[in-house]
Amino acid sequence: MTGTDFAAMPWDDSGFHAIGRLPMHGLRRAAEVDLDGEWDFQLRAGLTQPGQDWTPVHVPELWTMREAADRPHYTNIVMPFDEVPPQVPAHNPVGIYRRTFELAAFDGRRVILRVGAAEGLLRVFMNGRPVGISTDSHLAAEFDVTAACLPGQNTIELAIAKWSSMSYLEDQDHWWQSGLSRSVGLYTVPQTRLADLKAVADFDPATRTGSLDLTVLTAGLAHVTEPGWEVRVRLLDEEHAVPVAVRTAAPALPPPTDERSQRPSPLLPPDTLDLLTLTAAAAPIPAPLAGFADRFGQSMRPGPLAGTAQLTLTSLAVAPWSAENPALTDLTVTLVSPQGETVDTTSIRTGFRRVLVEGRDLLVNGGRILVQGVNRHDFDPRTGRVVTAERMRAELALLKRFNVNAIRTSHYPNDPVFLDLCDEFGFYVTDEADIEAHGFASQICQEPTYLPAIVERVSRMVLRDRNHPSVIVWSLGNETGYGPNHDAAAGWLRHFDPTRPVHYEAAIAFDWYGAHAATDLVCPMYPAFEALAAYSADPRGDRPLIMCEYAYSQGNATGGLADYWELIENSPGLQGGYIWEMYDHGLDPEGDGRYRYGGDFGDEPNDGVLCINGIVFPDLTPKPALYEARGLFSPVRLVSDAAAALAGRLRLRNRQIFNDLSAYALELHVDATDGPTDPVTLATPPVAPGAEADVVIPAALRERLTAGSALAVTVTVRTAQPTGWADAGTVVAIHQVTLPLPEVTAPAVGAGAPGHVPVDAEGRLTHPLLREAPTLALWRALTDCDESFPLDQRFVRSGFFRLTPTSTQVDQDGDHTVVTTLLTAAFGDEITHRRTITALGNDHYRIVEHVSLPTGTTDGLRVGVRFELAEGFTDAEWVGLGPWENYPDRRTSALLGRWQRPIDELALPYIRPQENGGRGDVRALRLTGPAGEVITTHPVPVQMNVARNTVDDLEAAKHWWELPDRQTTTVHLDIAHRGVGTGALGPDTRPRHRLTGDTYIWTWELHLQAI
Repeated sequence: MTGTDFAAMPWDDSGFHAIGRLPMHGLRRAAEVDLDGEWDFQLRAGLTQPGQDWTPVHVPELWTMREAADRPHYTNIVMPFDEVPPQVPAHNPVGIYRRTFELAAFDGRRVILRVGAAEGLLRVFMNGRPVGISTDSHLAAEFDVTAACLPGQNTIELAIAKWSSMSYLEDQDHWWQSGLSRSVGLYTVPQTRLADLKAVADFDPATRTGSLDLTVLTAGLAHVTEPGWEVRVRLLDEEHAVPVAVRTAAPALPPPTDERSQRPSPLLPPDTLDLLTLTAAAAPIPAPLAGFADRFGQSMRPGPLAGTAQLTLTSLAVAPWSAENPALTDLTVTLVSPQGETVDTTSIRTGFRRVLVEGRDLLVNGGRILVQGVNRHDFDPRTGRVVTAERMRAELALLKRFNVNAIRTSHYPNDPVFLDLCDEFGFYVTDEADIEAHGFASQICQEPTYLPAIVERVSRMVLRDRNHPSVIVWSLGNETGYGPNHDAAAGWLRHFDPTRPVHYEAAIAFDWYGAHAATDLVCPMYPAFEALAAYSADPRGDRPLIMCEYAYSQGNATGGLADYWELIENSPGLQGGYIWEMYDHGLDPEGDGRYRYGGDFGDEPNDGVLCINGIVFPDLTPKPALYEARGLFSPVRLVSDAAAALAGRLRLRNRQIFNDLSAYALELHVDATDGPTDPVTLATPPVAPGAEADVVIPAALRERLTAGSALAVTVTVRTAQPTGWADAGTVVAIHQVTLPLPEVTAPAVGAGAPGHVPVDAEGRLTHPLLREAPTLALWRALTDCDESFPLDQRFVRSGFFRLTPTSTQVDQDGDHTVVTTLLTAAFGDEITHRRTITALGNDHYRIVEHVSLPTGTTDGLRVGVRFELAEGFTDAEWVGLGPWENYPDRRTSALLGRWQRPIDELALPYIRPQENGGRGDVRALRLTGPAGEVITTHPVPVQMNVARNTVDDLEAAKHWWELPDRQTTTVHLDIAHRGVGTGALGPDTRPRHRLTGDTYIWTWELHLQAI
């Protein structure tokens, strides 16, 4: 195989303009020659630099996921090179993809190459000939390669330069990658063909009927002056034929004449040209012109565009499309020649729905929806931004099972296959243009040289995606400042597609009440709760507020999500938002389970762990934060209290906008200190959208509610029928009404006379099971939010990360042993810890803790005790919140009950180790294994943490897989524990979930029994 002499190619491009690329369209044409699969690859230092040996690769793929010379690079804002727009760095790797393929005789048809997505500046060569060039890394580029192809064997080469002037528009807080990230293929089309179609499938909620405005564009017919070509449209089992418009002469005035041999007849009324402005001004029309007005207006207005066909259908009996009811209708369009031959055909699935902004409400089919959304990047830990259809389906099925109903395609258009699935599954999509110039935001939004690229990227997205019913909002991009370039793009978009609102966050970043030219929504990032309340109360707030990013989820975070939704559901003008974000973007190119983040590939500069901020792990395992969202986003909510439950009734609210509850089955059980009762299936009540209804608790369960050990009455919401995203019986939410606190007692452990407390000279409790005795603990392994820049090392300044005992006094007072310890924090502040231990029996102790923190302490991380057990403990059982990890400000969807888990499964493997695995509201804890049994009980519930690794282990490691393998068990029991918040980017932990006291007193019991 011979290679192309790239150095001899006479053309180059800075990246500002595409060359030879075909116009974007929304038609879906299957590849006749599938070019996915084996290619040869060569990485060069530049386009004209000599290459090394060719390597076989499998397309689609990213060379950065495997080439040692050019690895993934993560930055958030700064560019990964030190240049300014539009300069390109001198070191600019180029990947050359090459393969041969067989092409059948194309018999006068046009051969079209489609490159689904090329990460970088793409140059296309066919049989050694330059064909075209393209940027816009996340939309397909198509080229007519007919002139460069031959029947039989052909060679294609795709040269991708990593950097171009357009790289500044793709600074999107994600891994910088390079390669072919979506499929490549060839298809053929006739010379005369369908070129595009625009289907506006509207639904009128007043009449409950649909309408279709269809515009079909053709290629090769714009010059035809004789009628005969037609388009046949099949919809709802009916066929409609409409003519293709022919070319007509433009209106023209008759030529002047010198003929005066006879009196000319009048052709026009006096002052005819005044009709243009009189009509435009809605002025009265003089009587002599009245009869001529309509005829004159029609002659002056432009007719149908030559080569197009238009069809309008009304009063259609269709089911409306929504995220709750994603009803799709097949639409087939066929181009037919004057001889009646089928020349070309295409099909789409459309959904009838109407999207409107009315005042402060975004309406779909007349209903005020709630946007329960997430932000999503293309991502796979093994392949980077190469995502298979199977993984897309798995992503959306997971989100659907967790009641997410909306997706923002941050920060570029996703694969059309993904939007097909959103249409099918039912998601509201904010489709975002491939524009983020974060590093030079204030410059590029004003820069005229970038105006064409910004408008083009917006327009190409719209042309491709306008027929997807799931797309309900267009976004002009992300974090590129605000300037005339955005107003230009918004102006084009509103004129071209007035059926959807426009979104752009940066336009309102400094003024939520302005920038109407660029955005129809107020779409802030990470707003303060007080700011949301202020907007809702301000009469200037005249648009819906939908947060484009909120609930920042880096590490152990997403605290306060319930507070956001309390505001959203009770404040006019607030309508939801998109959690940042779906995935932890930890890469695992070797497949060893060791997820990497910024800097792990030697990438400099980098923004480290900032790409690890999802509500699912890279392998699609849900994090506890997603379970919190599942409960808040549930289609059903319990709105009654414990008194009603004890009286035998529960009140349900249907949170859906369009559906009743018939799609769901309800189960009821009672959670008690000794475990749950068997579930009872309830008849699903006929609750209308937004309405409430009571259900009766069966008599057998009412008896358990009053038995004294009941913790909560629990309702499980399951799918009633199988769907494309879940089997029948899949749990989509679990809700509880908690009951008054029952007394929790532990079984007696051991026997013996009270009074003897085994402590050493330092007052430390001794026992064979205690590797380290209970000691005061004020520090947790800092979460990403704890140590973020906005918190300004607040917790480090406390010095609580190191507590040094300076004196200990042990006093025996009757049956009590009192140990008073003075400790010094790292920066000299003094803490007093007085512990009173009473032996209730052999190895059974009641412990009263009294902690005095330094005066002026206003915010801490935890106040509690820590102890370490010897090896030989394997299982944990507790009465408290579970089963998943929860913290004080992320526990609304956690469940009160008796839970059992292996100790090894209690930790949450956050990619960067930090505080994890906590469970709140714990009243009793039992740890068992070959070594024995340890039980703690708590009159005042505590925050529990049981783990193999210590705080020091977690803080010393940079990755979860670096943690030491320990068999001991570390236990934290906290009377106070700070919430996790979203302080890495957004509001800090709410004040009520911070530790503001300086004195803490509590009691607990400890039982130990060795085997």
